[in-house]
Amino acid sequence: MTEIVRLFANCRFGLAADEVQITFIGHSTFLIESPGGIRIATDFTGWAGKDVVPDVVTMNHAHTSHYTSNPDPAIAHVLRGWNPDGPDPAVHNLTVGDVIIRNVTTDIRGWEAMVEKDGNSIFIFEIANLCIAHLGHLHHTLTQQQLNEIGRVDVVMAPVDGGMTLDLEGMFEVLHALKAPLIIPMHYFSAYTLERFLARARQDWDVEIAEIPSLVISKTSLPVKPKVLVLPGH
Repeated sequence: MTEIVRLFANCRFGLAADEVQITFIGHSTFLIESPGGIRIATDFTGWAGKDVVPDVVTMNHAHTSHYTSNPDPAIAHVLRGWNPDGPDPAVHNLTVGDVIIRNVTTDIRGWEAMVEKDGNSIFIFEIANLCIAHLGHLHHTLTQQQLNEIGRVDVVMAPVDGGMTLDLEGMFEVLHALKAPLIIPMHYFSAYTLERFLARARQDWDVEIAEIPSLVISKTSLPVKPKVLVLPGH
């Protein structure tokens, strides 16, 4: 058993009031489960694993591997990281059961070096006294205002491909600025891409490779110093 998390097989156990379960489905999709039974799927493309319908899904639209145009109508809350209705940024700040969900928008690269302002959202989930941030399809480093809006982060899901999203040096700048105790890599396309990130990460943090894609974590089980935890996924 690891010192910082309790790892389980890919099925939900009863959670204590201070625990959150995170399962890496693959690419940039995670299933986050609260102690009150709320299920959230990030960068949802139509499947969140475990044959469940999430209560909440978040999506970003830089690529079709981060959203679906036809989410299941049984999903109560579909949160798009961009505003499909106009130029203003998407704004989300809602409470679903025992979870608070909010977003901070960032820009994405478009065609022919164009920039789509507020085309991506960093979604922040406040659950069981933990603050979990999913960076989405992040294309640039963060301003101090964006960092202030994000606030304290305990767990961050970070895209580490180093090309389609933010380059590696830029991503490390973001991760150092966020100061999250637990960093979970996502959005990598090969073992080589992942290892390139991990080789750089080992210069600054401990790195742990999990055997299964799920973890249960609480405020008290966070690592004392920042750690990168790799969850296997599809």
